[in-house]
Amino acid sequence: MAVPWCEPCDRFWNPASVTEAGDCPTCGTPVETPPDTAPPPRQKVPWHFWLAITAAGIYLTWRAIQGIASLF
Repeated sequence: MAVPWCEPCDRFWNPASVTEAGDCPTCGTPVETPPDTAPPPRQKVPWHFWLAITAAGIYLTWRAIQGIASLF
């Protein structure tokens, strides 16, 4: 959602704050809404993150097996 911007006041306005004509309540100039921009593309998770997660899972599984085995 675009937020109205007043150049002379150098301020963003809430759409409910501008006048019904779409003017700045402070200086009275028409406010402009910036064009909607697409969100940046999502980045992939690096392979070494998944390697660390896998290693941690293997380590914790082994420690759980050791903990259970020590009970008997």
